[in-house]
Amino acid sequence: MSDLTGKKVAIIATDHFEEAELVEPRDALAAAGADVRIYSTGTDPIQAVKGDTEPTQKVDVDGSFDDLDIASVDAVVVPGGTVNADTIRTDAKAQAIVRGITEAGKPLAVICHAPWLLVSAGLVKGKRLTSYASLADDVRNAGGDWVDEEVVVDGNLITSRNPGDLPAFVKALEDALS
Repeated sequence: MSDLTGKKVAIIATDHFEEAELVEPRDALAAAGADVRIYSTGTDPIQAVKGDTEPTQKVDVDGSFDDLDIASVDAVVVPGGTVNADTIRTDAKAQAIVRGITEAGKPLAVICHAPWLLVSAGLVKGKRLTSYASLADDVRNAGGDWVDEEVVVDGNLITSRNPGDLPAFVKALEDALS
């Protein structure tokens, strides 16, 4: 396990995010010493789901997208979940966050359906990435090179396909932060 003491990581999500894709990276990074905070469209707790439809726990947020200062964080994580991804992709503030972290060259870790946000933010052209398989056409149509691999690192961008890839996804993010 990496020592991530002093590192600050923001997770951005909305209601109906895939539980494991937020909770596992949050817990692993925090266990390694990182200060992990969750941001959403508002300040109310957000609803987790398993498999996109089965509600599980509610997760407290530390602030809204407006409260997230890109300059103060070392990385951003975007969990999937079909409904979360479809909602967050149209949010101008979420798009600005992923553009800002990309422009700063800081790690951006995006899993499952969350690459939809990258498509909507105009960030996939010329990038090699993966996602949930149903997004392959969206990624290709936006100019990205979609591949079916457990984890793909292209510059500052880290992507994975689904919850089964979380160990590799979290390791790639820890490596990028080390």
